[in-house]
Formats: sequence, C-alpha cells, structure tokens
Amino acid sequence: MKKALLIVLLLAASVFAQRKSFFEGEMDNGGFGGPQVKFSSVKNNFGVLAGGYGGWLINHQVLIGFGGYGLANNIKANSDVQNLFNYRSQPYVNFGYGGGVLEYYFTPDELLHSSVSLLIGAGGVSYRSANSACNWDSDNWNDDNNGDVLFVLEPGISGELNVAKFMKVGFNVSYRFVNGVDTYGLKNSDFSNFSGGIALKFGVF
Repeated sequence: MKKALLIVLLLAASVFAQRKSFFEGEMDNGGFGGPQVKFSSVKNNFGVLAGGYGGWLINHQVLIGFGGYGLANNIKANSDVQNLFNYRSQPYVNFGYGGGVLEYYFTPDELLHSSVSLLIGAGGVSYRSANSACNWDSDNWNDDNNGDVLFVLEPGISGELNVAKFMKVGFNVSYRFVNGVDTYGLKNSDFSNFSGGIALKFGVF
C-alpha cells in the first residue's frame, strides 16, 4: 500500500519538477465534470462506487477540483449485527467519501494519453436496514453503530481517449487508503483496496 502511494507521489513530483511554472506566460483556463463508476472490493464483497469529479483545468494539464463517491450496491453486515443492535430486517453497510482532487495530464492533445491523480478527503461508514436507514429498536441503539467519520487518501493513474473537443473517456486504477473505521463489525481494511473504473468527462479541455 505504502509503496503504491510512494510511486505515484514520486512520479507526480518529478513531473512538476520538470517545469518552472504552470502560470508563466498566458494561462489557458478550462474545466470539466462528469460521472464516474468504480469497481472495488468492499468488506470482501464486490462493490460498485458511483459518483463523479471535476473542476478547474489549468493550461490543459493541471486539474484542481473535487470528487465524491458512494457505495451503490447492497453489502450485508455481519450476521450478528442484526441481533446485537436489534434491527428489524437485514442491515447493510453504508460507505461514501469525497474530497479535493489534484490531477496532471501527460500530452493531453494526443488521442490517447495518461494522467496521475490524488484525492485527499473524508468519508463515512454506518449501517442501514433494507427498508429504512432508521429501522431499528431505539432501546438498543448506541454509538457503536452510529457510524464513523473517515480519512481517505486515493492516488491513481488513468488512460484517456479524446472522443470530441468537449468529451473524454477515462479508464482508471487507484488505491483507496481509509483510516478511522471503529464501527462494530467493520475495520479499515474492509474499505482500503484497489479500484478500477470508467469516467465520462464533459467540458472545456
């Protein structure tokens, strides 16, 4: 995990070191936004994370923006969670995160090109029932299943295809570092894992 993060950070540092400044001369401004879907292991189950990202694009190569993602499919809690917290039906896991995104694009005018990125932000985990987020017996409710606020760090690499002047398609691989999980039946490693996905980008590039 640490090696993957170190490689991405060193690569990004070497890229930025090659230029004196991204703001020298006339600066081109652009921006984009769009949906993104990631596929990852969550609590040792197949997880689909739906969301998107976008922001301000500087000189066609540097993105400063925001992104956010949430677990879109049902992943069951451990079998003892329902009885321990007296849920009236099968509880599932909630997971979502978001934050600031920095991304650098290599040769963005080429038909096929690549990028490195880093998301730094926060997220949350909790439980919900199949029918309602509050379908539980309040007499048994306590802080152990009230959810946690998490720190999230996600470096990644992408390959992109220029479809049109206003549209790109990106294919990405990233590693999600999660810290702060303390909810009963869950741990950091349940949410820290590799992701692979696809993004559609619309805007001024």
